[in-house]
Amino acid sequence: MRANRDAFYRWRIVPRMLRNVSQRDLSVDLFGAQFPAPVILGPVGVQGILHAEGELASARAAAALGLPFTLSTAASRPIEEVAQATGSAGTGVRWFQLYWSRNPELTASMLRRAERAGYKALVVTLDTSMLAWRERDLQHAYLPFILGQGLGNYFSDPVFRALLPQPPEQNPPAAIQLWSSLFSNTALTWRDISFLRKHTALPIILKGILHPEDAANALEAGVDGVIVSNHGGRQVDGAIASLDALPAIVREVNGRVPVLFDGGIRRGADVFKALALGARAVLLGRLYTWGLAVAGEQGVRDVVLNLLADLDLTLALSGHNSCRSLDISALADSR
Repeated sequence: MRANRDAFYRWRIVPRMLRNVSQRDLSVDLFGAQFPAPVILGPVGVQGILHAEGELASARAAAALGLPFTLSTAASRPIEEVAQATGSAGTGVRWFQLYWSRNPELTASMLRRAERAGYKALVVTLDTSMLAWRERDLQHAYLPFILGQGLGNYFSDPVFRALLPQPPEQNPPAAIQLWSSLFSNTALTWRDISFLRKHTALPIILKGILHPEDAANALEAGVDGVIVSNHGGRQVDGAIASLDALPAIVREVNGRVPVLFDGGIRRGADVFKALALGARAVLLGRLYTWGLAVAGEQGVRDVVLNLLADLDLTLALSGHNSCRSLDISALADSR
């Protein structure tokens, strides 16, 4: 996490003058759709521990702003309930993040549910085939899943329920134990990406790419996008910062698919720097959940609106009028 923040500090913006920034365009095209800003609400699990409405509030806030909301597999609310809250008629764009289960039928069921509920892209998290050594969780002896929190998509899934002798509502401990036996899948390889393509027509975006060779493997597997991410620094302590990994991956991909960025975005200047280094758009995680914890849907909206205002001002004051025109010439490496 510290590496993510330090990487942003090392890259400095080089403002340019007298370039007519009276009109500015923050819009971005992604997977056949246009959005008003290059910002996506990324997948954050178990939002019900932050606010009673959890993912419903975050998804509604994103829909009101016209930005994509990414629902975690480890959500407090099921796929279908979030879809209904954001407008089944298409008023809210939703992506679904997949934690790839050890049970292929359960994974396929999740994909079918997301597609039927109108989700527009599949974000596959690769870096969490098992949970890391998370010291804060260990110090507090806390894992929400063991308390049955964040398992809304599992408890509502027909394949998962069919594996239980009793419904989760009648026997929560048995359902939690089943979840713990199925969540982790450490046997996956690049060959398994074809399984996803067989079970969904949605664009497939791989999250957790940090090495150019993995970006090349992703392209060879035929995916539709990659997300450069170190999971907010929560999986591999000492890992490379997402921003430090971004330029090499952008070079490897060379425009063939969108490269998205996740990891440490807190300010408009951070968004600016990630875009200048080649990202098409950025994902927010911790940032919007602070707003959720404080004020629910309105809190999420206010946090994101503040970020977008900061980005707009940073763009103008640096002498640029479009996010799409940013490149590395807008930055200087302070190292």
